[in-house]
Amino acid sequence: MTGQPASRRTVLCCAALAGAGGLGAAACSPDGSGKASQLPTAPVDLGAADAVPVGGAKLYREDRLVVAQPAEGEFTAFSAVCTHAGCVVDTVEEGKISCPCHGSQFDAQTGKVLQGPAGKPLPSVSVKSVGGKLVAGPDA
Repeated sequence: MTGQPASRRTVLCCAALAGAGGLGAAACSPDGSGKASQLPTAPVDLGAADAVPVGGAKLYREDRLVVAQPAEGEFTAFSAVCTHAGCVVDTVEEGKISCPCHGSQFDAQTGKVLQGPAGKPLPSVSVKSVGGKLVAGPDA
């Protein structure tokens, strides 16, 4: 969408956020990705590693992360902010991460787009298990 004017929705979103003291203004990019705010800037303690099922994934909505465990002891993590319009995904079921805003779906193990309108995969986030606890973000 580079070079195209911002949509009416984007302009209104930014105006509303500016009126709220600019909180969350990074989410007002023309593509709605909010790239500046979708990845953790400090390590995030997510709790027990065994909360993520082997072969499955878990949504950490408050931390805006999804963590998967493709194989025993192997973890991958992704931003839970949809790459289409910046909404936070709301479910992880049957290997799919779903966004409630426009129906985009992502593979829970890889973050790749399964169904649009999102055109980009969910960004990867570093994650590791330390002493049975998951830590995500920089230095993880």
